[in-house]
Amino acid sequence: MENFWANKKVLVTGAGGFIGSHLTERLVEAGASVRAFVRYNSRADPGLLRMAAPETVSKLELVGGDLRDADAIRKAVEGCQFVFHLGALISIPYSYLHPVEVSESNFIGTLNVLLACHDLGIQRLIHTSTSEVYGTALTPMIDESHPLQGQSPYSASKIGADKLAESFHCAYQVPVVTVRPFNTYGPRQSARAVIPTIITQAIAGNTIHLGNLSAIRDFTYVDDTVNGFLCAAVAKDVEGCTFNLGTGEAVSIGDLSARIIQKVGNPVQVEVDAARLRPQKSEVRRLLSNNSLARERLDWSPLVGLDDGLERTISWIKENLNHYRVGIYEL
Repeated sequence: MENFWANKKVLVTGAGGFIGSHLTERLVEAGASVRAFVRYNSRADPGLLRMAAPETVSKLELVGGDLRDADAIRKAVEGCQFVFHLGALISIPYSYLHPVEVSESNFIGTLNVLLACHDLGIQRLIHTSTSEVYGTALTPMIDESHPLQGQSPYSASKIGADKLAESFHCAYQVPVVTVRPFNTYGPRQSARAVIPTIITQAIAGNTIHLGNLSAIRDFTYVDDTVNGFLCAAVAKDVEGCTFNLGTGEAVSIGDLSARIIQKVGNPVQVEVDAARLRPQKSEVRRLLSNNSLARERLDWSPLVGLDDGLERTISWIKENLNHYRVGIYEL
């Protein structure tokens, strides 16, 4: 696959985000010519790409803009053969407070990407979904035919974006493939996510404040998720399809925190913080991936087990603890 990307012109939206920065690095390492679309700010801050190796960043074409700006998106797509659309507002708590901004960024932003890809004739668009679109599992394991349930404004915005992608393939033959990551974690992830939240508090404090300890999740290490994106870009005859990127292994948040505490080695206590609980009907209680379709059609499988992935993540966070506001509830 590495040789495939040599000299390919690629756009990554959301390149300054957690998964996006890792994907952008991998594409540069593989020889692609990468245009990195990041949300504009007056500081020229490229997001998490600032943590990438300087030689990697120097090879990027950094473009600042807003997903809601159709002209900015069209200019970003122009000249590219492949588009990885990861740009989104992803925080569920933030979506409770700002549903309009989240909906516009995720739905209209995706519409702008689809329109540009249609008009400019790209080779393939890889669209990013989320396991949150499934809501609480109605079956022991979730395959791609599971009903979609909008239990938060964020998940509803992503369901809308997924359906737009589906419609553009059906109506206009846009060559789009949708990937649906399940709770990706690893180095660089913010404390908005549960694993860095647990690790930072376990390292630096005496108490870990969490929300619902009984919620069950399927955690996928970021390198495996990135591999899934790359497989979705090169696999044959998968346009119009959606693929789960999860491990197929479940762990409760309570058990996850116990495992992390043991690995960190500090005798900390876990307390439920009411401010971190979702509204009752919005809580997604169980997410567990059936990844058989991705294994079969994309030739993808997760390679990093949870224990290995947690150890890598703990090691990175220990070396970069200054990047976190330990104990502060991040939206």
